Amino acid sequence: VQLVESGGGLVLPGESLRLSCSTSGADFSGAVMAWYRQAPGERRDLVAFITSLGTTNYADALKGRFTISRDDTDTKTTVYLQMNSLKPEDTATYYCNARGGYQGSCYYPSAYWGQGTQVTVSS
Repeated sequence: VQLVESGGGLVLPGESLRLSCSTSGADFSGAVMAWYRQAPGERRDLVAFITSLGTTNYADALKGRFTISRDDTDTKTTVYLQMNSLKPEDTATYYCNARGGYQGSCYYPSAYWGQGTQVTVSS
């Protein structure tokens, strides 16, 4: 099982980025998928998650700027995170998590993590 994040980079405040999380080694089409982020010295926080039916949930502070989506094609699942109007405080390493549990707006991560992709927002 492998999760690989990509799409990070250095951007100016106000710009956008689209992160991708590609999966392999198992069928994730029925799995809940999530994005987390972790800034240096901080804990890893949930950004958003999406169920297999496309139901989404976001961290309150990110609603309206970030959009999570997924593509389940040919049993290969890719999860995206569209990030708009980026701010310096969005600077972090962004991680994908798969096959966690959820109840309401709460997501419980699994042991399946990607290696992360760095997002830096700076002028």
